Amino acid sequence: MRVGLLTEGGYPYATGEGGQWCDQLVRGLGRHDFEIYALSRGARQERGGWYGLPEQVRRVRTAPLWGDPAEGGGGPGPAGGAYGRRERRRFGECFWELATAISATDAPGASDGQDTAGADGAAGTEDGAAATGSPGGQAYRFAEALHGLADLARDAGGLGPALRSDQALQTLETACRAPGAHPAAYGTRVADLLAVSALLERALRPLSLDWYGATGGDPGLAAVDLCHATSAGPAALPGLLAKRFFGTPLLVTEYEVRLRAYYVNSAARAAGLSLAVRTLLAAFHRLLTAEVYGRADLITPGDTQVRRWQERCGADRERVRTVHPGVDALPYEAVGEGAESGVADDGRTLVWVGGRAEPCLWEALAAVREAEPGVRLRIVGTPPPGTGVPDGVPDGVTYGTAGPETYAAGSVVLTGPADGFPLPLVEAMFCGRATVSPDVGAVREVIGGTGLVVPARDPRALADACLTLLRDPGRRLRLGAAARSRALELFTVERHLTAFRGIYLELISHAPVRHDAPDPSVPFARAAESHPPLSWAARPGRPAAPTWAGRP
Repeated sequence: MRVGLLTEGGYPYATGEGGQWCDQLVRGLGRHDFEIYALSRGARQERGGWYGLPEQVRRVRTAPLWGDPAEGGGGPGPAGGAYGRRERRRFGECFWELATAISATDAPGASDGQDTAGADGAAGTEDGAAATGSPGGQAYRFAEALHGLADLARDAGGLGPALRSDQALQTLETACRAPGAHPAAYGTRVADLLAVSALLERALRPLSLDWYGATGGDPGLAAVDLCHATSAGPAALPGLLAKRFFGTPLLVTEYEVRLRAYYVNSAARAAGLSLAVRTLLAAFHRLLTAEVYGRADLITPGDTQVRRWQERCGADRERVRTVHPGVDALPYEAVGEGAESGVADDGRTLVWVGGRAEPCLWEALAAVREAEPGVRLRIVGTPPPGTGVPDGVPDGVTYGTAGPETYAAGSVVLTGPADGFPLPLVEAMFCGRATVSPDVGAVREVIGGTGLVVPARDPRALADACLTLLRDPGRRLRLGAAARSRALELFTVERHLTAFRGIYLELISHAPVRHDAPDPSVPFARAAESHPPLSWAARPGRPAAPTWAGRP
């Protein structure tokens, strides 16, 4: 089959998120053809180059989600993207519905005007979730507006100039001043309207692209059998349109929830953005995420934490299936199987992986060395300016690079708090090493009962766990062997590819059959059952049945 891989800020670009698992997927499913439709996030990313693409990647099409919109908006409409009176009326109606949806008091994400999320992975309010689930709620208005804008872009040209026009600004201002608008949205100023308009245009830019086929030209996404989006943000918009226009199945895979990343990271990005702007954008991203989850045929989170976010944001749990990321186990085989690795477990070395060393690590190390003076610490990474220790790096602490040899040198591997899936923890498990990890994110799901889990940022608990394992080599050995067995069962590249191979076949088996005209130059292009059967119906001048049938 032909798969349209939809990415945002990642593959095939060498820098960005999700490149590794996308590259593994494309290379591992060699029987399928892939077309990559990539949205870039900046000029620096585009200058960074691409991954080396295998031969099953038939084409790559890119578009920027930064800078000003292309002249004409990238669509089939008139030069310069100028709309006539009828098109302006259509745009005004659709954009009014969208502006009303994101500015309403009960819009998801607009409950308090802040980019916040609970520690349990929930975002927004129960009222907002109820609104998205009701046919007359803001989610319904948002969906109708989104698809109306998509139809307009396909019929009359790109939306870029229209979304930044005076008409859009006036419509947005009227919606923010209307009865029922959120109090934070009511306080919008001209600068706020300009900022929201520009950011909405970038997020909705995929609606205006020429990826959806042209008469007598490039078929684009009309020719793919399945759309696979790597997030539920703007990357999924081409998949929504392909599903609307052509009935193409849509698969959404997230190893980090795009909406959660927006909430968590927006504080750094929102410098200079007012409360009104943050309120409107939060509502927009929440409504877009709910629409993608609602339309997707299947959603594959990478762990249970991501799954909880998706279900809270509107994903139907019947269409959610967890697929863990895959790690290549071969580089760690020698260490994990106990072969000659050149380094032995000396019972005195701790290895820290998975992020910058935190102050609690230094406190825990001091407590451990007070009880066991010969303990050493190896930190994976480079020493930053200012290590958190007044006199510099303590004795017995070294820095190095990640790799099987580093894990092999450690008696106990310590992992830092991981916001996403804890890949360094999985690598340590492949090496058969006992681990101590903070109780955050997906750590419990990954480690199971094969390692020690301690409260996050608790130096006393961290020190006690390290001493327990350092003083018990038999327990270290048993935990390491169990961890390796668990990793080989759940987190290999082969298991990852097998899961997606089955998902692809499952989705395409439920997709509507397309009766495209066969290519006459290809032998046997038309199946035998497609030919009409012979008919013996009576015709003028011919008997009703052959003479050998016993009838005159």
